[in-house]
Amino acid sequence: DHCLSIENLMDFHFLLERERTREAKAFEETAAEQTRLKTNRPYMEKYINPPEFLAEERKRAEEEQQRGKQIPSHPEKDVMGFLLRHAPLEDWEAGLLSIVREEAYYFAPQGQTKILNEGFASFFHSRIMTERALKDNEFIDYADHHASTVALQHPGQLNPYKIGIELLRDIEERWNKGQFGKEYDECRDMTVKRKWDRKLGLGREKIFEVRKLYNDVMFIDEFLTPEFCARHRMFVYAFNISADQYEIVTREFEKIKKQLLFQLTNMGNPLIDVIDANYRHRGELLLKHTHEGVDLKIDWAKEALKALCRIWKKPVHVDTVVDGVPKILSFDGQEYHENRP
Repeated sequence: DHCLSIENLMDFHFLLERERTREAKAFEETAAEQTRLKTNRPYMEKYINPPEFLAEERKRAEEEQQRGKQIPSHPEKDVMGFLLRHAPLEDWEAGLLSIVREEAYYFAPQGQTKILNEGFASFFHSRIMTERALKDNEFIDYADHHASTVALQHPGQLNPYKIGIELLRDIEERWNKGQFGKEYDECRDMTVKRKWDRKLGLGREKIFEVRKLYNDVMFIDEFLTPEFCARHRMFVYAFNISADQYEIVTREFEKIKKQLLFQLTNMGNPLIDVIDANYRHRGELLLKHTHEGVDLKIDWAKEALKALCRIWKKPVHVDTVVDGVPKILSFDGQEYHENRP
């Protein structure tokens, strides 16, 4: 349960640690090479450079490199991976954490393409049902079911079915009519742009290209347009404390797009890095929350800190901002604390 409660503390751009493995191997080879005596007689190699001696020298060089060095040497997003390498885990504990981490990385690509997956499925489900599969007396039941699936967004939620299917329909129409490219983008006559139709018929081909090459962030960044936002009456809203209700903040395209991309970056999870495994020189763990205008959910933060403390076996802290005030949230194994840095 503790491992599952931190399964989103991962690096969604992780590359299987190949680079780290190569760097470690290169360091070992360099350390060994520095202590190796040169000889032009290969048969004397094992006598001049005994393997046991080279191994001891390599170990000594590694210890010297680590002495006085902060761990990690740079902020690390893969918190679960860091714990596997540095936490005092028993074999069965490491095994469980490793299983949860591997599963989280296995499903990460699905989380990064949820809008495209659901939008693509809804797009063709609708086409198949309305153009191929349904009888006349079945349309009403299907329309009722489909409408609930692609319903407008509820407060605090983003419906991936709705925005996915509508964007794909928009792409199909634009590429069928040729509403893209330098000539179209530079046209300033809105009446001409509205009637623009080169009858290219490239919409279906473009949809499959997008489905193959894009994730959700790239999809929104590339194909969300001011015209699309205006047509679907999109806006950014926020809670007005004085009025005690949610209100529309802006309908500006750039702010709408920024808000959508922010929700999708890191799959909507807070950006958390490990920055110090020897905080206050006590072997405690310090994390850093990159605050992007949204506070951590305190109840979730408490549970995550509790889980991290169970795994690290010493107090754990996270540097963040709460209600505009810098705070260090901590759990010492018994109690939760909030302090100023």
